[in-house]
Amino acid sequence: MLADFYMMADKEDGDNDVGVKLETRPKTQRPPLYKVLILNDDYTPMEFVVHVLERFFGMTHAQAFELMLTVHKKGIAVVGVFSHEIAETKVALVMDFAQRHQHPLQCTMEKE
Repeated sequence: MLADFYMMADKEDGDNDVGVKLETRPKTQRPPLYKVLILNDDYTPMEFVVHVLERFFGMTHAQAFELMLTVHKKGIAVVGVFSHEIAETKVALVMDFAQRHQHPLQCTMEKE
């Protein structure tokens, strides 16, 4: 049936062109993600790092303890991957919390 419609359109003199309008939607890109990193230092107590991981990153005690050991052994560890705004907020919260408790703990973020 549709084929008959196009065949009829082809038989006309060409004054009335028939076509199909295609709507193209721009592909929406996902926002870039950011890794939040905790850095090791020689002064912040391990228990404090575990507490930070539990409080600000929702980890269980076992997860936080394991990640704290990774930070201790490797010097740095990714504690989560978030949108820019969330990563920025978490870094600010951790840094403020560490300063208020007089610990030099460093938390930073970088694009994934």
